[in-house]
Amino acid sequence: MRRSKLMALTAGVSLLLAGCGGGADTGSGTGENALPGVDQYLNAPCPEAGVKPATDKEFTYWAMWTADEPQGKVLQKAFKCFQEKTGVKVNVQWLGRKAYTQNLVPALNTDAVPDLFDQDVSKVGAAIMTPGGTQGLDDVFAMKVGEGDKTVRDVLSKSSYDFPQNKDKTGQNFMVPYTVQSSAWWYNKGSAGDVQQPKTMDDLLALFDKAKADGKAAISQDGDIPFYNMYFFTQLAERYVGAGGLNKAATDKTGQAWKTEPGFLKAATETAKLPKYFIDGWDAAKFPQVQQRWADGDSRYLYVGTWAPSETREYLDKQGAGTKIDYGSFQFPMPAGATHDTVEQMSIGFAVTKKAKHAEAAKAFIAYFLNKDILSGIPAVADNLVPRADLAVPDDLKQVKAALDDPKKEHVLQYDGIDGIAGGKWQTDVFDPADTALLKGQLTPEQFVDQLAAKGAEFWKNQG
Repeated sequence: MRRSKLMALTAGVSLLLAGCGGGADTGSGTGENALPGVDQYLNAPCPEAGVKPATDKEFTYWAMWTADEPQGKVLQKAFKCFQEKTGVKVNVQWLGRKAYTQNLVPALNTDAVPDLFDQDVSKVGAAIMTPGGTQGLDDVFAMKVGEGDKTVRDVLSKSSYDFPQNKDKTGQNFMVPYTVQSSAWWYNKGSAGDVQQPKTMDDLLALFDKAKADGKAAISQDGDIPFYNMYFFTQLAERYVGAGGLNKAATDKTGQAWKTEPGFLKAATETAKLPKYFIDGWDAAKFPQVQQRWADGDSRYLYVGTWAPSETREYLDKQGAGTKIDYGSFQFPMPAGATHDTVEQMSIGFAVTKKAKHAEAAKAFIAYFLNKDILSGIPAVADNLVPRADLAVPDDLKQVKAALDDPKKEHVLQYDGIDGIAGGKWQTDVFDPADTALLKGQLTPEQFVDQLAAKGAEFWKNQG
């Protein structure tokens, strides 16, 4: 999911976007795996708006979804209701995941920008906010959502928006979230049983060994998606260095932080134990082939984001064989010597462009979308988590939600935000080559850390 200096990264980015929270732009699901409550939500009456624009009668929105995706269906309901209750028309362009790189970034220096757009906070920050393309949205947090006196700030969980990577140069929040994602190890309870949370890395490897003993590949891994490959080292490293530790090392101009912090070598050593469990062909297939092999039962475990149930359910529906998965999940255990019990989260939300002609209406729509009767479509239709604690949690995601809500856990932005450094270029130039080589056994853990240090220093030197 990332940027450029900017257009140069588009080819690599397109692979990343394939798996992001709705995957390969699939439909809402109408077969054996259709979610209950979809029709009820789509046909429910519209709630009243808490804010009605005084002057704007329309605004333009560039969506990261397509119209036939579950999220697209929820948004269409929101557009209809917003116009019904405020008289404001939403002019939407369904541009998909690549909208921010292929459409919005090139438009920033023109007047042909939307009023509203959406993406995850790391990509918005790296590609749009950093060059000055967004405006602060602190005023939106004070807007009423149409539930009495409740405001946006009242209904949102603070952890979904109040973190450093969501602050612009003036200290304002530049994105308002409507979806919260995390990641986990996924398995099918129907074939694997009810797997207990492993307490140690040895416990985790024992699960993989049992899968192989049962005649299954242990792990499905779509190796052509860099940020899927990124999960393993970053998850483990975060448990050694805590929130901000990876980001601090990645932005160290000398590169030496990778070598002076022993947790990075320890995390690399643990990461190097995993690839022998990857399914055959993991580094040669094209997404989502390997993920689909997990859905078909060829492997026992899959590590991806909270979009896994939605994506694999859609795939199984299209297969038409009546196959269903009883989704279970668990978190990475704490590796030996680690002291930070972390859980990752990524907020996806709305941002308003600096040059917006109809910012008033765009901001009013953001507040309206967070009304419980509108936002409830994200779990009900799109099978995703939301940043409101009072809405339903999909059954598939309850174990992940429990981890996110655990007060003992330390929250970390997904990948500690290193995917957004230097417009995403640090990841593609420094991290991805070393990470791929580590997973393929082409670098030892020591060589991996040395390469991050050397290439990191070279990268920052070339940045000037």
